[in-house]
Amino acid sequence: MTLQNGPTLSSSGLEPRRKKMLFRAWHRGMKEMDIVFGKFADAHLATLSEIELTEFEHLLKAPDRDLFKWISGEENIPIEYNNNLMKKIIAFHTF
Repeated sequence: MTLQNGPTLSSSGLEPRRKKMLFRAWHRGMKEMDIVFGKFADAHLATLSEIELTEFEHLLKAPDRDLFKWISGEENIPIEYNNNLMKKIIAFHTF
């Protein structure tokens, strides 16, 4: 099994805001978070609502180490990040 190391969603045809988020989702700094946010962006970015896009932008500003702890359940998610989109991201990666 090989891990995907880059986007499968093409940025052509995406509006500039979504293009920027796709790039940022795949270039987090911590490889684990590249995969978590990048794969989610590939699957859902094109169809996120305006509210979800704003929530995603907010999440992309959070430090990788904090995000990893929240997503892995090591720490509780702070109220300002505990939104429907964060729940959607966690559910996307739950088997």
